[in-house]
Amino acid sequence: MEALSSQTAVEQALGAVDDAGSEQDAVFSLELSQDQRDIRDWVHGFAEQVVRPAAHEWDEREETPWPVIREAAKIGLYGFEGLAQFWMDPTGLTMPIVNEELFWGDAGIGMSIMGTTLAVAAIYSSGTPDQLVEWVPQCFGTADEPKVAAFCSSEPDAGSDVSAIRTTARYDESADEWVLNGQKAWATNGGIAEVHVVIASVDRELGSRGHAAFVVPPGANGLEQGAKVKKHGLRASHTADVHLDDCRVPSRCLLGGREKLDERLARAREGRGSRGQAAMKTFEVSRPTVGSQAVGIARAAYEYALDYAKERVQFGRPIVENQAIAFALADMKMEIDASRLLVWRAAWMGRAEKEFEAAEGSMSKLKAGEVAVWATERAIQILGGNGYTREYPVERMHRDAKIYTIFEGTSEIQRLVIARAISGARID
Repeated sequence: MEALSSQTAVEQALGAVDDAGSEQDAVFSLELSQDQRDIRDWVHGFAEQVVRPAAHEWDEREETPWPVIREAAKIGLYGFEGLAQFWMDPTGLTMPIVNEELFWGDAGIGMSIMGTTLAVAAIYSSGTPDQLVEWVPQCFGTADEPKVAAFCSSEPDAGSDVSAIRTTARYDESADEWVLNGQKAWATNGGIAEVHVVIASVDRELGSRGHAAFVVPPGANGLEQGAKVKKHGLRASHTADVHLDDCRVPSRCLLGGREKLDERLARAREGRGSRGQAAMKTFEVSRPTVGSQAVGIARAAYEYALDYAKERVQFGRPIVENQAIAFALADMKMEIDASRLLVWRAAWMGRAEKEFEAAEGSMSKLKAGEVAVWATERAIQILGGNGYTREYPVERMHRDAKIYTIFEGTSEIQRLVIARAISGARID
């Protein structure tokens, strides 16, 4: 009887473990939902059938691929409704999934389609609900007549050092308008955008704490495109300087509103925390998504190199049977998967409003960007001389990948952010 009781206790304990395991499985899983898989496959199909066949042409032309953007708008991949659907995913993973698949197709065209979301992220991170309703749909236009938007933060002398921004915003009380003056550099969609989101200083003495974000609406006087940038990569994506010469915008164009700005400036002047500044708030939202773009480029190069290695015969056998090639491909696969997991973690944390304790967003962008450069370089090496020519796409992928160690915070800046987060020290 005692033995039976012991056996029963063991069975009950095992049952409790099974029940707990089932409950835990329901809470935590790395398996994508059916909706996420369906969206992934849908975007992958568009990337494979529409984006890839057009990639070489638009890279050579160095022009915005409006026909591809219109195709994306027609099917709902480009537009406010699609973005809202991707963003509403409570896990935070759908946006990275969409970006990975799209940039797997081609990074230049992918940036032309997704570049608008950086301006949207700025509106989302700093704007009021009314401002989101007013401006976000205008960033995209309509399915029949799509538009693009631009986020303008960097300047000729203010890249990594956002505190050096010299563009100013002055409030004209008599007209109830803000007057913007300055020059922005390296703006994706700069000058051709329907909506520009501009970071400007309202109080230079406060440095980055004196910055605010402004929407420059369609047709605003005083905003002009400067020189278009001829780039190493992402050549199908339009990048240009933007000049602001007494550019007047209504007071409602200050993201967050005047009251919120005054409160933030008062805290900063009193030496209290200002709860973040305009440009960095946008980057915090966007970094995991940017990391997923780099993952897409790296994965495309890896898959192309793997297929090539299986088919390319040297010394009487496929080169994938050579250990050096096989090991390189194994390392590529491992690093890409590790990058994706960092991206997914940061995206989930951001969506769940979990506090970043060790700069997880910066980690994801840093790792993915450096892996993209490394993996595309490995792909060129595996293809040999063919990889160095424009007849094969890995050369373009390598050029496209490099920017991911530079824009939205260089690799050095990401390491600085991470080091400060883990140490609590002021590291310069």
